[in-house]
This record gives sequence, structure tokens and C-alpha cells, in this order.
Amino acid sequence: MIKYGEVIGTATEDIGPGQWVHVHNMQFMPTENQCALATDVPPAPQCVDGRTFRGYRRASGRVGTRNYIGVISSVNCSASVSRAIARYFDPDRLREFPNVDGVISCVHQGGCGMQFGGIGHEMLNRVLAGFAQSPNIGGYLLVGLGCEQADISYLIDQHRLVSISTHGGLRNTEHRPPVLTIQELGGTRKTVEAGIQKVAELLPRVNAFQRETCPASQIVLATECGGSDAASGITANPALGMAADHLVACGGTVILGETPEIFGAEHLLTRRAISEDVARKLIERIQWWRGYTGIFGVTMNNNPSVGNKEGGLTTIAEKSLGAIAKGGSTALVDVYQYAEPVTAKGLVVMDTPGYDPPSVTGMIAGGANVVVFTTGRGSCFGSKPAPTIKVASNTRMYGRMREDMDLNAGVVLEGESIATVGQTILDEILAVASGKKTCSERVGQGDDEFVPWIVGPVL
Repeated sequence: MIKYGEVIGTATEDIGPGQWVHVHNMQFMPTENQCALATDVPPAPQCVDGRTFRGYRRASGRVGTRNYIGVISSVNCSASVSRAIARYFDPDRLREFPNVDGVISCVHQGGCGMQFGGIGHEMLNRVLAGFAQSPNIGGYLLVGLGCEQADISYLIDQHRLVSISTHGGLRNTEHRPPVLTIQELGGTRKTVEAGIQKVAELLPRVNAFQRETCPASQIVLATECGGSDAASGITANPALGMAADHLVACGGTVILGETPEIFGAEHLLTRRAISEDVARKLIERIQWWRGYTGIFGVTMNNNPSVGNKEGGLTTIAEKSLGAIAKGGSTALVDVYQYAEPVTAKGLVVMDTPGYDPPSVTGMIAGGANVVVFTTGRGSCFGSKPAPTIKVASNTRMYGRMREDMDLNAGVVLEGESIATVGQTILDEILAVASGKKTCSERVGQGDDEFVPWIVGPVL
């Protein structure tokens, strides 16, 4: 069975003309194919200058598309306190700070029951530090219980976290960030009160940031697909790939995640890698996933969900071939571990799960300041602090879920060109980066999608 010019499976029984082809009569058998390494590196796209957006310049040199204050929990034991602090600052209390997009709580289920300094601890620390240092975060405080494995002092020292002074947009490198410890402060109520006071002190300083004109090269775009259908790889994903190519030509960065949804199509990316070393990084990640899933008796081909299959997708190879279209056609310049800071310009891969919340969490932690999310079945995903633009793959779903969909790529099936839709997506990225609200922001999504991916045993 061939789709997109590649084998997506082999028939398991005779199939007659006009007969439905799906997983009941086809299977994908992964092989240990030798991927070609850096054999078909595309030339760098012709540089495009002049595209800009209105963003918040940070002392780090990066640019934010939003201006939030973060209340970041080191452990689940401080989650309720962190939520209470953030909830206090409702729209009425923020009215006199028009440049502050909100106060968000970054809470999670981990932070203890893990080996100190182990892989799970290091992954969590990368996520927490990545959000603290996100260009979309103007100021933050850290909240812990006091006895957790995810020790806040270790986090601060390991990632060199400092308090953020917004006077002149400069970092104050002389002071550690504000830290609240429930055990030291005397309990829940006292910590919530102290946290409210700390955020109140941050508000006027964060509000001092002003949007200014910045080049499109400062966009770091996270790409994600969820609730995919058979049209996703034909309309929304390749259109996003066209936008990705345009953004790379502007000097920007595009992150392709979801490693389990690269599986079966990795050979197309390794050919485009700028070096054999970069190609081997991707192969190593695929091999890690095959071993990791094997521990639990799971195969990578289990990835297409029930909804994906009802939407017409069959094997993981078909899904992956459509999914990697989000990354466009430029050279693969680097491969990053989960939540690792992304420093390269151009197309990169970050090792993330296929599950949307931890995948996007990792890419935001890596520095993404905008997210584009393609969907065929319909997703209600949103993210903070990075706004999420949702692109529908078909017009029927777009009309049914209009309040949740920002753009409709289904017009490709009605005769519109992929190039035109790709340009529309790029224009929307720059508009949202300049402050335009996405559908998910208008309906209030994004507070519960902070989901760090943590591997390893819970001890």
C-alpha cells in the first residue's frame, strides 16, 4: 500500500477493486531500514527580509508574543497554593495593568518520588526552568513545599535562574528569583498571602514592558497535530509546512515534535539533515522510543488513536508521513532532547511524545513563543504562555467547531492552493504574535495544559 509515494503497509488478504482498505486488511511491519544520512540536503531558502511583528523584547535577546507572570510549582504538593495565588489576580485586579496578559500557575503531578538528579528529575527541571525563562513570561516566582526531591535551590543553581527586573528590560543578575516554601512560611494560607504580595510587586514592573516592532526571525514556532484525520496530511499539515518554510526563510525557527509520529517517516528527515551527526541524533531518538515502548509491551504502531482511525488514518506510517509535512521542506538543522533550550535557527526536531499537552509543554519550555496546532477531528487545545492557533483540515469540522478553529485549511479540498493557505497561516502567526487573540484565548483555554513529560519509575 503506497501513499505520499511511500509504503504505508502491506495487504494481509486479497483486496478487490473499490474495496475499503484499512487496518482490517492491511498492516505496517516496521523494519530496521538503514536511513540515508544527509544525502539530500536542500539548499537554504532565499532569505526574506521585512516581515515583522509587535513583540516584547527581553534582556535575553529573545522576544515574547505574550507578557504573563508565572507562578511555578516545584512539586504537586504546592499545586493548590500556586493555583490560589494565580486565581486571585482576576481580570478586575489586572485592569490597571493592561500590558500584563495574566497570572498563570504552572502546576503538575510530579516533583517527588523520583531519583534525585535522575532522568525524570532533569526533564522536569528543564521544563520548569524553560517556563521561568520563556520569552512570554515577564516575571515569575517559584513555590515549593520544602522537602521535595525537586529541590528549588538545585533548580536555580543548575539553570542559573535569576529574578527578572523589567526596568529597561534588563535582568537583575544579582538576585535569585522569589521563592516561597510552604513549610518555612507556616502553611497554606500564609504562603498564599505571601505569593499574592510577591505577584503584586511584580505587576507594575512586568506592565512596564511595551510591544515594539521586531523581525519575524524572532518567532520560534511549535508545530503540533492532534485529532488528525485522513485530510490532515493533505491540507492542514502541508499548508503549515509552507508557512514553516516561509518562516525559516525569514530567519525564524520551526520545531517539529511528536517523535512517535515521526516513526515510519524518519528516513525522509535524515536525508534532509545538514550533517550525519544530526541525522544520527534523530535515529537514536527513534531507537530509544522503540526500546522504551517495548518495556511496556507496546508497539509504536499503536499510536494512531481510535479517533484517528475513525477519521480515515490507518497505520503509523501513514500518520507519520502526513505529520512530518508540518515541518515543510527545508534542511533539518538539529535535534533536541525534551524541553532542551532551542538555539538553532531553521527547522529542528524536539523529542516529545505524540500526546498533545506534554508535547507542546516541552516545545514551549524549549523557547517556542507561538504554537500552530492542526486538527481534523477537532481539538479544543490551548496553551499558556504561548498562544495556540488551531487549523482545521476540513470545512465540515471547521463549521461545526467554529468557536475553536482559527483557520480552515479544508478549502484546499475545494480548489484553493496549499501555497495560499500556507501564506494565510504565516500572516496569522505574525498577527497573533503581535497580540491578536486566538480562539483558545477567547474561550479561556490554556490553564490546564501544562503537562511535563517525565519518564522513569515513581518511587
